[in-house]
Amino acid sequence: MSRLSDEPYLRGVPVRPGPGAWKRMTTEQETGLVVVVAAVVEQADRVLVTERPSGTHLGGYWEFPGGKAEPGETHEQCLEREMREELGVVVEVGGELLATRFVYPDRIVELHFHRCVLGGEPTPMLGQRMRWVSRSELGALRFPPADRELVALLARGSSRQ
Repeated sequence: MSRLSDEPYLRGVPVRPGPGAWKRMTTEQETGLVVVVAAVVEQADRVLVTERPSGTHLGGYWEFPGGKAEPGETHEQCLEREMREELGVVVEVGGELLATRFVYPDRIVELHFHRCVLGGEPTPMLGQRMRWVSRSELGALRFPPADRELVALLARGSSRQ
């Protein structure tokens, strides 16, 4: 597994600085806020995305892999669990690229997007579709409204020099 600091494709994408420890999410979850942590994984100039299953909230939309944080889980623990369950891989969790909050008619979602490096080849474990797409192709896919800020951020940084 390569280290995040060794990855040249991460140049040009800002990291929001944060405290050294991963934040706990118990208080917000007790208030009904849904905390989601997602992985931004790039390999060979492609970004990993998965499709939400039909019959679920926002079924058929593409998203960055990850999921809801369990009470008391850190961002790192959440991504390690979700990536193992959904894609059968271990992951090295890096810096937070973006944190955002979105109000849907039926829920409030707080999303935390982290750079990640995979420790193997991802395999969809839950029957979901998975694709590697270029940053410039991200805008052509249908993403949930809460993900669109990150899609725009990645598209703006698509040229690497």
